[in-house]
Amino acid sequence: MVVLNPRSEAERQEAPVRVPNADSTVGCKDIYFSADVETDGPIPGRFSMLSFALVYAGTYDGKHFHRPPNYAKSLYSELRPISSQFEPEALAVNGLDRDRLLVDGRDPVAVMSDAAEWVRLVAGDARPVLVAYPVSFDWAWLYWYFVNYASSGSPFGHSNCYDLKTALSVKARRPISASGRSKLPTHLQSQRVHTHNALDDAVEQAEIFANVFEWGGEDGT
Repeated sequence: MVVLNPRSEAERQEAPVRVPNADSTVGCKDIYFSADVETDGPIPGRFSMLSFALVYAGTYDGKHFHRPPNYAKSLYSELRPISSQFEPEALAVNGLDRDRLLVDGRDPVAVMSDAAEWVRLVAGDARPVLVAYPVSFDWAWLYWYFVNYASSGSPFGHSNCYDLKTALSVKARRPISASGRSKLPTHLQSQRVHTHNALDDAVEQAEIFANVFEWGGEDGT
């Protein structure tokens, strides 16, 4: 299953589809994509990514952050498992039917190639940045899948990512160990329910990202 909500035809005509190398210094605006993955184990390769979502979460030019008016610009995909190994505990959390995905899940090459092109299409001339909370888990899976399966490689380069856990640690003046999602202050939380559906959770995370980004910090407003 794949759901795409890219730019309208008018928007596509306003900006080029391709972007500069994601790791270069060319360009002066970041565009953020909230990412969430659901897997059947802890690491890619040995285990499989079963679904993921990317949601347009805003832009920043170094001075001004622009929160999107809604989170309809999104992508969601369900993939065919790539190995026979899985952990029942992981499936119990995300509720995905792995047997169904062995039959109905999309080919990882097609999925990741389409996803890379979608990111570049939405980004236009801005530099794509992947956002997650924490970024370490979702980045590891998506980067591995993009490098191994996308025909054009990773649209986020090898390092363009934003960790919400670190951002909260810095702004709230807390150690990393006290900056997990469960420790998020009430005024920074999303009103959405965390469902372990990749698209639902990526939208929830996009709202948290905007709240944290706009927050002045412990000594700010």
